[in-house]
Amino acid sequence: MTAGNQRTAPGSAQRPSGGRATNIRWSVVVVLFLFYTINSIDRSSLGVAMPSIVGEFELTPTMQGVILSAFFWTYCLMQIPGGLAADRFGPRRIIGIASAVWGTFTAFAGLAVNGVMLILARLGLGAFEAPYMPAASKLVSNWMPPKRRATGVTLIDSGAPLGAAFGGLLVAWLITATGSWRWSFIIIGVSTVVIGFCVYLYIRNLPNEHRLVNRAEVELITVAGGPEEEKPGVTRANTTAMVVGRFGWAMVFWGLVTWGPSYLSNARGLDLQAMGFATFLIFFCGALGEILSGFLADRLQRVFSRNRSFKLLFGGSGALSLVALISLPFVTDAALAVTLLCIGVFFNLFGGLYWTIPAMLAKKEKVGLVGGIMNFAGTSAGIVVPIVAGVLLDVTGGYTAVLIFLAIAAAVYLAASLMINFSGVAKGAPSGTSRA
Repeated sequence: MTAGNQRTAPGSAQRPSGGRATNIRWSVVVVLFLFYTINSIDRSSLGVAMPSIVGEFELTPTMQGVILSAFFWTYCLMQIPGGLAADRFGPRRIIGIASAVWGTFTAFAGLAVNGVMLILARLGLGAFEAPYMPAASKLVSNWMPPKRRATGVTLIDSGAPLGAAFGGLLVAWLITATGSWRWSFIIIGVSTVVIGFCVYLYIRNLPNEHRLVNRAEVELITVAGGPEEEKPGVTRANTTAMVVGRFGWAMVFWGLVTWGPSYLSNARGLDLQAMGFATFLIFFCGALGEILSGFLADRLQRVFSRNRSFKLLFGGSGALSLVALISLPFVTDAALAVTLLCIGVFFNLFGGLYWTIPAMLAKKEKVGLVGGIMNFAGTSAGIVVPIVAGVLLDVTGGYTAVLIFLAIAAAVYLAASLMINFSGVAKGAPSGTSRA
């Protein structure tokens, strides 16, 4: 075959061919993790700024709940279309376009003059943040072998609690430094657009499309994946358990993201700076918990079956987060309450392992779709929980009913997660494991 007729993968002519494999796969994961952290600062910033906004717009708790919920209306609606778009057009293009638009809507929130404009800004933000995690999970399935996907995907998804953690500090600092909650949204939004463009320039849909990936790394990713796995399957029972479990988990997480700062301020008496620092501690612990869960998932599968490994992790996650939430109403000391929230969120964020489920159950060309279905359930919870919490506050005048509601959600997460069949047998798999 002549050189003119030979077909090569994009960028292969420039690809390094050294003997030792490059590690670009991990740099892609880290870039996606850092950008998801920024993504989550965008979405969680309103919860931190809400105590400052309430006085200016004279919002009732129920109206606050509607505004906090608005993000999830479109975020939920666009999950499945976002996953389908990532499958069809490629995750890189979807992330690049979406980030430019959601950053613009974040900045637009800073121009709001009433609650209605805030709702419109949150609707736009939700619609264009929706495709990120389905696209990112598809990138992980393309770039990482199965034995490293749990570590990769939980590292990326840990950006959600980490964004909430740093968002608490950053937004509180920006409000103090600029004297206005509005400038915090404008600065964060413009920064998102710029950083999103840089991410688009760096990532690629597949390893063999990236100029910095050498042939050895492409081969390592392929070989380390081992033989094709026999999937447990996207059965009705598995899908139902996955959807219900994700819904219960997300009720707890989004409940704490949206109402947690107000709970710390109003029920525990923390001022703006103390509330921002406490929010940072709580969700930073969640990020550590999620990263640990991915590490444990990959290691436990060397000792136990995949089914037993994941049920151990989800069982411990659900039970311990449930205990922390049940204990909160009986605690009077603010520092102890923050400690319980740190513990509860640490274990609740083991639920980030749900992002490994689509690649376990579905064929590669359907991973984005299944991820979208799963996160549709999670974001549905984001619609419900802020409004329910606001109504409970209006009706009862306190946060005890809200905490009981979140504890029930944690119990649902626990029970449904234990019903998922994670088993899968690799066809002709060797007894050893390969590292990547």
